Amino acid sequence: MKKILLSLFVVALSTNISAQLKTPAPSPAAKLEQTVGLTDVSVEYSRPSMKGRTIFGNLVPYGKVWRTGANKNTTVTFSDDVTIDGKTLKKGTYALYTKPGKDSWEVIFYSDANNWGTPQKWDDSKVAVSTTAKVEAMPVKIETFTMSIDDLTNDSAVLGILWENAYVGVKFNTPTDKAVEKSIAQVMGGPSANDYFSSAVYYLQEGKDINKAKNWINKAVDMTKDQPRFWYLRQQSLILAKAGDKKGAVKAAKASLAGAEKAGNADYVKMNKEFIAEMK
Repeated sequence: MKKILLSLFVVALSTNISAQLKTPAPSPAAKLEQTVGLTDVSVEYSRPSMKGRTIFGNLVPYGKVWRTGANKNTTVTFSDDVTIDGKTLKKGTYALYTKPGKDSWEVIFYSDANNWGTPQKWDDSKVAVSTTAKVEAMPVKIETFTMSIDDLTNDSAVLGILWENAYVGVKFNTPTDKAVEKSIAQVMGGPSANDYFSSAVYYLQEGKDINKAKNWINKAVDMTKDQPRFWYLRQQSLILAKAGDKKGAVKAAKASLAGAEKAGNADYVKMNKEFIAEMK
């Protein structure tokens, strides 16, 4: 009986140790999230390392479809329709496949995102968008496979792929301007001061109709005249200057300066003083 109990104890102990044993993954999973304008973008991928191996043209052959990482295929998710190389990619999740070459890569957004590696049977009808991207040589070697979302603007970014000494970037555009215009149209029936302010600043930053921006920022400033906001007045000075009203711009900047000094905001004090000096 003692031998039986001892055997059961050893088995239980062995099972418990096995269940708790953890080791590092050879290619750790990673998730990248970024908002581009008003569009949420996420990338999920695994990260193999070079470990002394030659990658492109060897471990990853030229001219063959690659999962773009390790383990399960890499996926990219867009919350809105985006544009890549003039082609519309509908919102959703896509597998990201690539076909590396020495000088350029084919980058493929594949509608079936649930594959371990590449599909057993490739289906061209599932290619939502494909584009060609130039290979740029890196000044240093990247040991671990890396993806990035960089070069951010209000309506675009670049999806980057980096490994060994190669960088490949795919630019995509988001429908930010269309969404903002729709939002502006919806709220203009009864906008708040902040609605006018945000709309005016957006038009200034994007180089849109400066007269509309001027009208909106003037309304925002007028609606808050009982409790002036120096950051509103700062943007008013910039918009008026852009619209050619130098005198009005200096007046707004001086009002912003006074408010910033009262609030103890050194950054706005500095910006307004420099602006006023520039206007003179």
